[in-house]
Amino acid sequence: MSPEHAGPGAAGGDPAGAAALRGLAAVDQVLREPAVAALLERYPRDVVVRAVRTVIDRLRREIIEGGREADAAGLTPAHLAPWVEQLVEAAVTPSLRRVINATGVVAHTNLGRSVLPAEALAAVATAGGFYTDLEIDLGGGERASRQRHVRDALCALTGAADALVVNNNAAAVLLALAATCRDGEVIVSRGELVEIGDGCRIPDILAESGARLVEVGTTNRTYLGDVERAWSERTRGVLRVHTSNYRIVGFTTQPAIDELVSFAHARGALVIDDLGSGALADLPLLAEEPAARESLRRGVDLVTFSGDKLLGGPQAGIVLGTATAVERLRTHPLARAVRIDKLNLAALDALLRLYLDPEGAVGRVPTLALLAQTREALVARAERLRTASVALALAPAQPAVGELAARLRRGRPGVLGYVHDGRLLLDVLAVRDDEVDELAAAVDAALAAG
Repeated sequence: MSPEHAGPGAAGGDPAGAAALRGLAAVDQVLREPAVAALLERYPRDVVVRAVRTVIDRLRREIIEGGREADAAGLTPAHLAPWVEQLVEAAVTPSLRRVINATGVVAHTNLGRSVLPAEALAAVATAGGFYTDLEIDLGGGERASRQRHVRDALCALTGAADALVVNNNAAAVLLALAATCRDGEVIVSRGELVEIGDGCRIPDILAESGARLVEVGTTNRTYLGDVERAWSERTRGVLRVHTSNYRIVGFTTQPAIDELVSFAHARGALVIDDLGSGALADLPLLAEEPAARESLRRGVDLVTFSGDKLLGGPQAGIVLGTATAVERLRTHPLARAVRIDKLNLAALDALLRLYLDPEGAVGRVPTLALLAQTREALVARAERLRTASVALALAPAQPAVGELAARLRRGRPGVLGYVHDGRLLLDVLAVRDDEVDELAAAVDAALAAG
């Protein structure tokens, strides 16, 4: 690129910028640099060449726009080589990295939520590494629904007449509303208009479904009378949303699910119950979570919940309900767009088989096993970490706590704790026994790094 065609900025009006552009190393020069030539022996030529071009193009753009000081010494092939190495390594290294979860949150959204049991991992390997009978009936040789792999287990576990699985719970709620309430009104208590996460809110899902939201009650108190006063000839359903990530306590009232069901059914409308996490088994560990079986027993038409929260499985949205209601979802055009993929389906199938023995599932499903740990077990693990490293609550003079947390995140594996009152805390609730030594080594390395 000649200086007169370089555009505005340093190259267009600054002689030093124009000179820098002329002195910027060419692609073939950088490729002959020993460190870059070594990359060509290890990686595909196209990958290395693209990295070289990217580095040069970035420097050229910064010089033209005046964002980089025109220093000829910083434009040589030798100076560009380390940047090329970084780009190549980033290109060939998988982006998804393992981390040690020392946050104390078992189903951590940003860390991938639930860790899958061994049976689910084996099922994923089979589904991903081989051809399977995903959508074929091997007996008759005809096409079949992928839903059949999990439908029977879900119905057996919950007493549902029918079941459907999609790619996540937000999709399950969206599909349920679109298939049953589009162009009508859906009544929701104001205290249940939650934000699910990442800015996704119940009102937004309702809007996308084609149904109109009708808010009733107040934040803390909603009565059946509020529902009755809001009812109209356009009402198609009532949506109840479990506020799984917060609670309103004290002066509160909500209509019982039996009341909502009786009231809605008498008027030809449906009740949809979004449980969020939900409980699939009758376990003391999950006593405070709404149970899918209980909602169905009380006459709810459609129940939705996540597969990757307290269930401890892969990302999935599970829909249970009456045969008529579920069939409306199954035949809706949106069902294809939100269907579950084969790997998550395989993992979910294997997970559900574990729940057929609820007590056994506590020991085999990592999410349940972590939540079921005794205080004594946690103390013993914390003591192991304390004696193997420096401390569980870190408040070093150097480096600063924020820098220490950053060093731990950047490690391999990365470590995530949380900062509180000027200290970096490492909670061992979700740290596996076989990760304690790694965590201790990571802490020591982060403290020692200059």
